[in-house]
Amino acid sequence: MLEIFYTIRKLYYMILAVIGVPVNLLAIVILSRGKCGLTACTTHYLVAMATADLLVIITDAILYRISYYYFPGSFLDITPVCSVIYFLSRTTTDCSVWFTVTFSFDRFVAICSQKLKTKYCTKKTAAVVLATTTILLCLKNIPFYFTVGPVWIINNVPWDCYTKPSYYTDPGWLVFKWLHRDFTPFLPFSLIALLNSLTVRHILVASRVRKGLRGQNRSDPEMDSRRKSVILLFSISGSFVILWLVHVIEFLYYNITDTDPNYYNDSLYIFQHVGIMFRNLSCCTNTFIYGATQSKFREQFKSTVSGAVTTITKSIQNLRT
Repeated sequence: MLEIFYTIRKLYYMILAVIGVPVNLLAIVILSRGKCGLTACTTHYLVAMATADLLVIITDAILYRISYYYFPGSFLDITPVCSVIYFLSRTTTDCSVWFTVTFSFDRFVAICSQKLKTKYCTKKTAAVVLATTTILLCLKNIPFYFTVGPVWIINNVPWDCYTKPSYYTDPGWLVFKWLHRDFTPFLPFSLIALLNSLTVRHILVASRVRKGLRGQNRSDPEMDSRRKSVILLFSISGSFVILWLVHVIEFLYYNITDTDPNYYNDSLYIFQHVGIMFRNLSCCTNTFIYGATQSKFREQFKSTVSGAVTTITKSIQNLRT
């Protein structure tokens, strides 16, 4: 059973990388142009989220997992190198998660507080929030570099990475591990659910009031604008919640039963890694969500792809002549 799962997992991460890198690059290019009918503030968050997702695919899927499956014994397995990769994998995953939280909070403010919206929902504020979040998450994950040690030493060169036993026994590391597990995924998962529920409640109340004032059959441009914003928000956050759900359930099981993942049986091991696979899949879905919910993004996507195809075709023709 495990052998079949290992084979599926190897193929899965290769497909994930092949799809995840180009779709996130496309999202970054298209959104950066600012022609998708979104505010500069929203665009800032979406570009940051796409960048974080791309880095998760590169660090976690390619450098960490695909290199292990397909290129064992490469320089990436030297202990200082794989320690850096481990740190980057943790950091980029945290950024991907918390950028989604900051975006959810920005949309919550934009929809629920018109007074605060003019001050908070700006391009400058978005840049400050994203930069601050990135710096704090980098600092928070630095200890992960020191949680791993070499499996063996060949010609005075340390190879491979394994988690040091002290990580599971030392009180300081136990506190750090507990804080990290709560920080990601439990806290962001809870915050997104809370912000979305408050946003829905506000929209329902505001919709009833505005319908009463304007009449049932009159169009309301303000509510139409909010509806488009809410569809985008709920699509992104809903996808996040669904794809992280298995990982969160495993997190709750781990904390409630106090079971060491290193001693999981086959079924729990598969469940744990399926959660990780779905978690990484969440880094590929936003581009498809933009395409499904934003007509101007679809137009820009078609324009970008057709332009790229035309350029490649001309280049090939020039090489032949």
